[in-house]
Amino acid sequence: MKHPKPARWDPFHELSRLQESLTRMLDEGFFRRPGESALSAWAPDVDIYETADELVLQADMPGLSERDIDIRVENNTLTIRGERKFEATVPEDNYLRIERRYGSFTRSFSLPHTVDTERIKAEYRNGVLTIRLPKREEARPKQIRVQVTAG
Repeated sequence: MKHPKPARWDPFHELSRLQESLTRMLDEGFFRRPGESALSAWAPDVDIYETADELVLQADMPGLSERDIDIRVENNTLTIRGERKFEATVPEDNYLRIERRYGSFTRSFSLPHTVDTERIKAEYRNGVLTIRLPKREEARPKQIRVQVTAG
């Protein structure tokens, strides 16, 4: 009785199968229906910069209203919570692709002790949340003038 020859390993065939699997996985992810995994976790992108007087945090939150955003400071930690709700104004079956993320989010940031937490201000405009974190007076840089004396 003859034994069949073992199949030769073809790395290009394996690579092609991997590519097909990835493509199928991505397509299933992009062609989600509301109520499936469209409500996966998301978090707004944040930029933080510093000036002489304050730290400034800006977060992209398109589609939210100020009622959807909760900002708290506790134990030198700034926490931003919110929720972007999926509001279907179009019938579910008409969606071909849903790429935007929906659902609740939480972002937390440790604040340096130089921040005056009593004077923090937040503003929400055009889908961008801006939080101004003023520095304590003693933490701000001071310029000291040098006097020249004749001598």
